[in-house]
Amino acid sequence: MGTLADRPARFSDIRRSVAGISQKMLTQTLRGLERDGLVTRTVFAEVPPRVEYALTPAGQTLREPLKALERWSIEHFGQVSEAWGNYDSRASGT
Repeated sequence: MGTLADRPARFSDIRRSVAGISQKMLTQTLRGLERDGLVTRTVFAEVPPRVEYALTPAGQTLREPLKALERWSIEHFGQVSEAWGNYDSRASGT
């Protein structure tokens, strides 16, 4: 959603901006967002065909809440990382 915040983007551009995501997972995610009415998919009659994704007006309304979540995750990453380590230590018995 962050990649689409300011302008439409092609699948390959979105994939490059989301580190580590597989083509299959990105396809499933975009289809789900389209089904939810948060993203539009536009196919342009060109050779080769060009497909762009864009946020709908409903998708645009998520920009601020997602920005707040991003800020929170950056501010609290140390605590979360520490919790992962504690949990993993307990789970492995070390």
